[in-house]
Amino acid sequence: MGKPTGFLEYLRELPADRAPSERVGDWKEFHEHLEEDKLKKQGARCMNCGVPFCHTGKLVSGMASGCPVNNLIPEWNDLVYRGLWREALERLHKTNNFPEFTGRVCPAPCEGSCVLGINDPPVTIKNLECSIIDHGWGEGWVIPQAPTVRTGKKVAIIGSGPAGLSAAAQLNRAGHTVTVFERADRPGGLLMYGIPNMKLDKQEVVLRRIRMMEQEGIKFICNANVGDNVEPQIFLKEFDATVICTGATQPRNLQIEGRELGGIHFAMEYLTANTKAVLEGGVPKTPIHAGGKDVVVIGGGDTGTDCVGTALRHGCKSLVQIEILPKPPGERAADNPWPEWPKVYKMDYGQEEAAARFGADPRVYMTTVKKFTGDADGRVKDLTTVEIKWEKNEQGQFVPKELPGTEKVRPAQLVLLAMGFLGPEQALLKEIGVATDPRSNVKAEFEKYTTSIPGVFAAGDCRRGQSLVVWAINEGRGAARECDRYLMGSTDLP
Repeated sequence: MGKPTGFLEYLRELPADRAPSERVGDWKEFHEHLEEDKLKKQGARCMNCGVPFCHTGKLVSGMASGCPVNNLIPEWNDLVYRGLWREALERLHKTNNFPEFTGRVCPAPCEGSCVLGINDPPVTIKNLECSIIDHGWGEGWVIPQAPTVRTGKKVAIIGSGPAGLSAAAQLNRAGHTVTVFERADRPGGLLMYGIPNMKLDKQEVVLRRIRMMEQEGIKFICNANVGDNVEPQIFLKEFDATVICTGATQPRNLQIEGRELGGIHFAMEYLTANTKAVLEGGVPKTPIHAGGKDVVVIGGGDTGTDCVGTALRHGCKSLVQIEILPKPPGERAADNPWPEWPKVYKMDYGQEEAAARFGADPRVYMTTVKKFTGDADGRVKDLTTVEIKWEKNEQGQFVPKELPGTEKVRPAQLVLLAMGFLGPEQALLKEIGVATDPRSNVKAEFEKYTTSIPGVFAAGDCRRGQSLVVWAINEGRGAARECDRYLMGSTDLP
């Protein structure tokens, strides 16, 4: 512990983001870094607890608490305080293949379980993580590390999202020959097309890491859609093992009157089309554009926020985000104690930008949509909302009940459905022939990751359901470990 009194001497400090009114004019990342001296002070705030909850990822009350990849947080906090950046980077890479991803997009459950956070603002763990890896890239310390010996075993990874990439990196490190199959035109999965560029830069962050993985010997095959232009049988015939990492990409729909109207899209349709346009240098040409339109985003979470931020950059006319849940309290409620994830009200980047543009948080709570209304051309022109309250039914479950007289018609020429995901798409799983569980996920035991087919493993959202990027990295690493054990009889992978 570098400074025993650091948490008493220094206040929590984060770098200032670029001003909302400035950043909505481009697609560049909006986060900045603190100066090194200030970062050292933030590292000094770490208490080096006897029992640090921050680096032990668990589910508490159904929510992530602590770091799912078990980052050695107190260790690299201390190393940052001492100015030992290269050693801090080595500690960080021991547990996390891609800290430049999690340091940008992870909601930081580690901070929610920081012991200092019981009575003071927690340590700025996420910002320190991002600063360590960015410092490492800047100094040239992050270099390709190809294995010195190959095992002769061939492994296929289906899907190149965070689970697929981490599984590929670990299996390649073990000396296996790894091929990653991706159905999109670029590798990265969720990291490439599910998260906007201003939150995670594709060229300078995502593709930089993928190019390094290629230099380490991993092969990526894009536009490879299993069951379409890739025969499922090749995975059993040409590879010694396969890891399925396809994510949970089946979106939750809203089957109400008018759903068939034009101008109503799933969030991922919108975000994917926009990122492709950004990468190709022609955002105005994206097929789903919010410019000059009244936009309604249905659903919260990160995906809803990303839709808000994207629509603002398109130059939308107005913006409303509809949330069916109640507005969170300003501080932890009595039934949400530490070290649970703090369910408190906050303004994410998209809401901050909307407030700067339109004068208020765009979210409307305890509200649902009853119907969509179209114009003469068959496109949505408005929607009807109604306020709700949550009541227990006969089974003791909370269900929404409409409040009569609270209906409201809202203009909308673009509606984005961001209500989460139901599970993995079933066509590919049926083509391969793996068993699924009652929730439609691939049936594979946690920490074993073995499916109903010998030599076929599953990891990430396709196995556990919709979750965090950091959980996907955890699962990809775990599946790689078990796959290596299957291939070699034992494993040295962590």
